[in-house]
Amino acid sequence: MPVPISVLIAAHIQKLCHQRGISIYRLVQMGGLADSTLDNIMNRRSAYPSIKTLVRIANAFGLTVAEFLDFPALNDYSYEDDTDA
Repeated sequence: MPVPISVLIAAHIQKLCHQRGISIYRLVQMGGLADSTLDNIMNRRSAYPSIKTLVRIANAFGLTVAEFLDFPALNDYSYEDDTDA
């Protein structure tokens, strides 16, 4: 069974926060997100974050959405095995 996209995105957010030395709470502030929005992503209650949310997260990291979503785990993801798509 493949790892859900939501898990990959949450792990990527955690990694970027760690690399940049910022907390999830700080990311919420920087991205102008609701606390619950990022909490739902990080705790896998949001299977597919909206484009608007991804844009805000990417911008908070100083990235474009394309740059934010360009990481090996997602690039290698097999959508054929995704039963939620």
